[in-house]
Amino acid sequence: MTRIGIAGVVCLCLTAAVWASDGGEGSAGDWLMWRGPSGNNIAVGPAVPTEWDETKNVVWRIPLKGRGHSSPIIVGEHVFLTSANQAEQVASVVAYDKASGEQVWETPVTRGGFQTDVHAKNTHATSTLASNGDQLFAVFIQDQTVQLTALDLRGKILWRVNAGSYAPEKYKFGYAPSPMLYQDLVIVASEYEDGWLAAFSQKDGGERWRIPRIGTSYSTPIVAHIAGRDQLLLSGQQKVVSLDPASGKQFWEVEGTNQATCGTIVWDGDIVYASGGYPASPTQTVAIQVSDKPEVLWTNREQCYEQSMLAHDGYLYAINDRGIFFCWNGKTGEQMWKTRLGSPVSSSPLLSGNNIFVADEKGNMYVLKANPEKYESIAKNQLGDETFATPTASEGRLYARYADSSSGERQEYLVCIGSNASSGN
Repeated sequence: MTRIGIAGVVCLCLTAAVWASDGGEGSAGDWLMWRGPSGNNIAVGPAVPTEWDETKNVVWRIPLKGRGHSSPIIVGEHVFLTSANQAEQVASVVAYDKASGEQVWETPVTRGGFQTDVHAKNTHATSTLASNGDQLFAVFIQDQTVQLTALDLRGKILWRVNAGSYAPEKYKFGYAPSPMLYQDLVIVASEYEDGWLAAFSQKDGGERWRIPRIGTSYSTPIVAHIAGRDQLLLSGQQKVVSLDPASGKQFWEVEGTNQATCGTIVWDGDIVYASGGYPASPTQTVAIQVSDKPEVLWTNREQCYEQSMLAHDGYLYAINDRGIFFCWNGKTGEQMWKTRLGSPVSSSPLLSGNNIFVADEKGNMYVLKANPEKYESIAKNQLGDETFATPTASEGRLYARYADSSSGERQEYLVCIGSNASSGN
């Protein structure tokens, strides 16, 4: 087992480098929002390295200020993250140079009004940013409202709107969904006793549509092109639903999963997969053949609550909260294999090349072959002693957020893993 700790980390100061604006079309290496360019957490381009240690294949590693579980996104030559300083109640968006890891800018977005009750496994900066290549979109909770903010790529706040309330009474676990982009819209979810799902103009934050979503849930909506049309997919409320992302009008719904889910729906072809959640129900994981009349293909009782699953080449890979990894036949639900990885898992699996990367809560990063015939371990690496954020990948490099408490004080880091890197910063 190899390990990334805190040795050799150099604190990098704010750079005064001139910011080069990225084009609206983005670039081949962009990872613009939660779940990446495919929407299914599948990285395109060269495969990322499968092994690393303190220096081997470490391009750079930097300490982060504050705390968060959001994933990094990549726009052009920069990496963007959200972070929260709980003591000062400041939530920020931060930009880093993709090549060196140097911090380029930091913009405080909200001050004060943090939630008083947040689950120990949640943070005040859990939602991942979204970008259209020209703007960044962030959501933070302030004074029991969802604050939706647009920034330019230099860190200037362009507009901010109160998207709606978030004031749960029964389950005060904090907020989790990430913003989702579709055409000229940014779509935001807030599911609790008086919840909603709404879309806003990327240009000025003007509201385009809004529908009720009553009941506690934490999943991020996702847009997929399925059965010949774009569909906004969302689980929770004991159903899987499909909506028109342009209007919020419902296309269809199917009974399944649980009241509260965290994972984002995945799909392969015209088959949609969802899992949950809380409380327990007879149908935890469901596969749906989407057509004019959607049909449930199979269900099982396995519960993938916090994690999103991974659909690839006709098979469904899933890991549950207890760290048990499954592979199912996507059409029949037949279990191909299962194995226990280790400690509990909150992050989601990432596919790069033909390898699956998944980290448990203790910082173990497992690499396995995407092989439905058998569980095939490739490597086991370490990211500090705590990993909750899902890593992202771009142009053969892995970007991962983790924490390390081995010095006696918890410190978060962002690391870039790349082939043939002889030393880290």
